[in-house]
Amino acid sequence: MARRTLRTNLRFIGRRVVPQLYPADLPLPRERAKDPYRPEEIAGFLALADAQPTAERRMRAAGLVCLGAGAGLIRGDLREVRGADVACRSGGVVVTVRGARPRAVPVLARYHARLLAAARFARGGLICGGADPGRRNITNPLITALDGGTGLPRLDTSRLRATWLAEVAELLGLATFMHAAGITCSQRLGDLVAGLEPAGEADAVRQLGAVRR
Repeated sequence: MARRTLRTNLRFIGRRVVPQLYPADLPLPRERAKDPYRPEEIAGFLALADAQPTAERRMRAAGLVCLGAGAGLIRGDLREVRGADVACRSGGVVVTVRGARPRAVPVLARYHARLLAAARFARGGLICGGADPGRRNITNPLITALDGGTGLPRLDTSRLRATWLAEVAELLGLATFMHAAGITCSQRLGDLVAGLEPAGEADAVRQLGAVRR
């Protein structure tokens, strides 16, 4: 049972059984979104990727940055992407994500060339390297390699995803919509879209800034 559901049930019981002892409500803590990277920081990470000593390391490092900041992939989704999962179709570049939440993700246009190069290099193998997607430390060597002490912050895949989320939200005009609707909670957005069907792949490519140039 979710913490919020459990708290709601306990509050209901408390009000009716011992209302005089029922404590005041306290907000539950929630995890805050990570700060997105600035464009110059992403450029710095890609420059460090280009400076890696071998072609294999260069391609894997660039692929990691592009899958994170260009398609918002993280954790298992990021580890499981193979070169064959990146394709040019529907007018853009699309990553097929497998695993617990299978989906097709349009890649932001400025990451196309680098991600396609990394995918061609990997072919049927994993873009970020390794042989077993179940290994949880596949990306650690790449993150360490891009921690170059050049004034850049540490590379964090959660922040790469936040970078993608922020850019897509801007493309969709999400802040303008939420301000006009008086919505401040993402849970309400989830409730609103629960009964809506997502656009098809070609429309998603156009809407999410993934059209090939």
